[in-house]
Amino acid sequence: MCETCGFPSSKHGLALRRRDVLAFGLGAAALAAAPAFLAPAFVTSAWAKEPGPPPKPQNVVSPAEALARLKAGNQRYVDGVAKRHDFVAEREALVGGQNPFAGILSCADSRVAPEYAFDTSRGDLFVVRVAGNFVNTDNLASFEYAVAVLKTPLILVLGHESCGAVKAAIEAVKDKATFPGHIQDLTTSLAPAVTAVLDRPGDLLENATQENVRRNVEALKAATPVLSAAVAEQRLAVAGGIYRLATGEVEIIA
Repeated sequence: MCETCGFPSSKHGLALRRRDVLAFGLGAAALAAAPAFLAPAFVTSAWAKEPGPPPKPQNVVSPAEALARLKAGNQRYVDGVAKRHDFVAEREALVGGQNPFAGILSCADSRVAPEYAFDTSRGDLFVVRVAGNFVNTDNLASFEYAVAVLKTPLILVLGHESCGAVKAAIEAVKDKATFPGHIQDLTTSLAPAVTAVLDRPGDLLENATQENVRRNVEALKAATPVLSAAVAEQRLAVAGGIYRLATGEVEIIA
């Protein structure tokens, strides 16, 4: 078990810098140690105003309803029958706040646009993007905010076909390839998923991409103190999917 974030150490490949570990560990420890009646106030006081009616009441849904809504939106996208979105009206509604019905951990690949892929409007999705769609301390903190403050009921880890970051991780693992700048850090984070499927039959890139999604789904579910508690209380579900480039379909795999 990772002492920093509470993830099972065998299920993720986070390459955390020493100062990140210290900062995150101290913050998590303070929240975990807070009395139950104090913890919610601690989470919300720094970020949120006094509670009021949600800007988008239609986004107040259960985790199961949120996933069904993503699936329905993706089907419209695949079929080419996306809704017409009134961005002018949405701007006014969202001036005072936000209550997205789903969080998306997506790859930074320009071919994958979650708002389009799920035929959603502004204020519907809380999207965090990083090449390789893996959990690190920064995007974990972002999702903690979404769940604790914005009451987001679902997080979807969204991988995709032909992911360049996963390809680089395969080269790093199989061929000991090295990459310039901070690209090597990405491959280090993704390497455990590649290593886990090296001997699995089938296409290595597809297998590694799916394994990476599954591992990060489990990492988010187990992340203490905020996300794991929300999952245990059934206020949050975490799912995983693969975006198919040729069709736009998101295949739910976890």
